[in-house]
Amino acid sequence: MPVINITDFSLPQLDFYARLSEKQLAHYYEPDTGLFIAESPKVIERALNAGHTALSFLVEDKHTDTQARELIERCGDIPVYTAPFEVLKELTGFELTRGMLAVMRRKELPSIADVCRDKHRIVVLENVMNPTNVGAIFRSAAALNMDAVLLTKGCSDPLYRRAARVSMGTVFQIPWTFVDKDWQTQLKELGFKTAAMALCDDTVNIDNPQLMAEEKLAVVMGTEGDGLADCTIENCDYTVKIPMSHGVDSLNVAAASAVAFWQLGNK
Repeated sequence: MPVINITDFSLPQLDFYARLSEKQLAHYYEPDTGLFIAESPKVIERALNAGHTALSFLVEDKHTDTQARELIERCGDIPVYTAPFEVLKELTGFELTRGMLAVMRRKELPSIADVCRDKHRIVVLENVMNPTNVGAIFRSAAALNMDAVLLTKGCSDPLYRRAARVSMGTVFQIPWTFVDKDWQTQLKELGFKTAAMALCDDTVNIDNPQLMAEEKLAVVMGTEGDGLADCTIENCDYTVKIPMSHGVDSLNVAAASAVAFWQLGNK
């Protein structure tokens, strides 16, 4: 492994870690698939297991022979840039989780039909813009028996560094894709009933027997604050509300997702 001690921040090979935004990385090879930054050994391992290719590593120097060694050896002859923790923090602008980053290649996104094939419980996120919430929802979806995640174009990218890190790498374990405006029509054609999680008067409780008995169900969740668009709610088969107490009107979308997935996921 070519280990390179960082002595010059201006190295062009460090642009991926220091000077390119995540959106720029996502379009780096356009029209071919782009790049993303994976943070922490666990996330990097799950990305590799899912078939993503690492192009280089950025590693805290004390970890090259410890927790990062197995991943470095697994990836063969790619550059490994190292420096002490404070140097890496100055370079990247943030504290590395468990001292390791990787530049990785994206893969082509699948179609809705491919993601939903043979699935019975899926999640649809509409304009969920906070990457921390997106990551937390993926982690709950993977843990609580949801089969796949669909995201509208207004959502944060699940491969953004913070989203993937918060998900603990589950964004590489559960199928997902971005969808176009006609996603509700496509889901109906695929045999799914849709359940809008919303604060409306005309709702069913989350433990409604008919809702829980649906063979193929899509749980639809909206953006922080505003929730789902009115037209989305109107076109769903169910509108569902989680019962609250103590005058609390709603939960954060990530917290609400865990409740919904526990109740409605494949048991």
